[in-house]
Amino acid sequence: MTNVWQNKLSNKARNVRPSPIREILDVVRQPGMISFAGGMPAPEIFPVDKFFADSAFLKAQGKEILQYGTTEGDPRLREFLAKWQAPRLGRVVEKNEIILTTGSQQVLDLLAWALIDPGDCVIVEDPTYLSAISVFSNHGAQYATVPMDGEGMIVSKLPEVIENAQARGKSPKFIYTIVNFQNPAGATLSLERRKELAAISEKYGVPIIEDDPYGYVRYDGDHLPSVFSFDKAGNTVYAGSFSKILSPGTRIGWASGNADIIRQMGTFKQFTDLCSSSVTQALVYEYCNCGYLDEHLPVIIENYRIKRDAMQASMERHLAPLGVTWVKPEGGFFFWPDFGGVDATALSRKALEKKVAFIPAEPFCIDMASATRNGRLNFTYSRPDVIEDGISRLAAAIKELKA
Repeated sequence: MTNVWQNKLSNKARNVRPSPIREILDVVRQPGMISFAGGMPAPEIFPVDKFFADSAFLKAQGKEILQYGTTEGDPRLREFLAKWQAPRLGRVVEKNEIILTTGSQQVLDLLAWALIDPGDCVIVEDPTYLSAISVFSNHGAQYATVPMDGEGMIVSKLPEVIENAQARGKSPKFIYTIVNFQNPAGATLSLERRKELAAISEKYGVPIIEDDPYGYVRYDGDHLPSVFSFDKAGNTVYAGSFSKILSPGTRIGWASGNADIIRQMGTFKQFTDLCSSSVTQALVYEYCNCGYLDEHLPVIIENYRIKRDAMQASMERHLAPLGVTWVKPEGGFFFWPDFGGVDATALSRKALEKKVAFIPAEPFCIDMASATRNGRLNFTYSRPDVIEDGISRLAAAIKELKA
């Protein structure tokens, strides 16, 4: 008998692309499997004791905390974040210029509700964050792409991309960019390109979504000013997240930007989830207010730096002799090796036979012609000895395919 639900599905449901990372979770749970596939923080460095150290306040303030919260989020946490991110944004944003969300993924969804009509053009880096592609596609977006190199988006190509879209009657709704340690490519947008991007946005009147979930997890070099800090026209929405600097289980993200677009995002959030968890927001605020966020961030950075360096060394030892190339990420969670003449999707299947998992390039790419060479490797979740074993297995898979 035909399942009645199949006949009632929307066009969106019929065409939605499941996340390949979620799909592979059952596979990576197999005994002996080494996974570089996810983008997960290391659970051993979650600040469990500090996060729950002052939780007695939950009982004292329980009647308020257990009530519905404001759609825009806990005003105390918003005020803290406005000041905490000020060195990166160049100023303290006003209270009507910041909204808390259920993870930074919701920032993208709320902006899509506010900005995208079916058939609208949005500009993305290629490759880009696969869940951003899913969110924007679910709202009916079409794409214009800008290629990347070791310094992030090649911003000099952006005017031509904008003008070509305009010539087709598809004036872009916004430019989406991950400026620091990009997911998946690991590249960081250079200082000069950040300035140039802000200037192009102002010249053409195309807003920017600056997604920065990894920016505070830097291992080498100095922090760079945000694109937001160079934007004098108010065209940029800056998105941040606690997922990588505290824990993903908090599900708290935020967006800062022009008061008008933040207000519009709040309107759609009212109809999406009313408000993010008041309990979680209260816990996160207490954690931050006690100074634990700044105190624990160096612990996270050092743990991940060791793992980044371990994967770099393993790749130099096992993959470089096979012709594999890559850019060493200055921070973040990922390597993006170019496997050269080896098809990445075929390699991912062969690697699974060796009980090591990674994500090939295809789900991160708009242009499928460029999606065969690369794959994304996560280094934050596994111990250095496991990383060595996994890269060795990956090298063996490459050798078999070449043979």
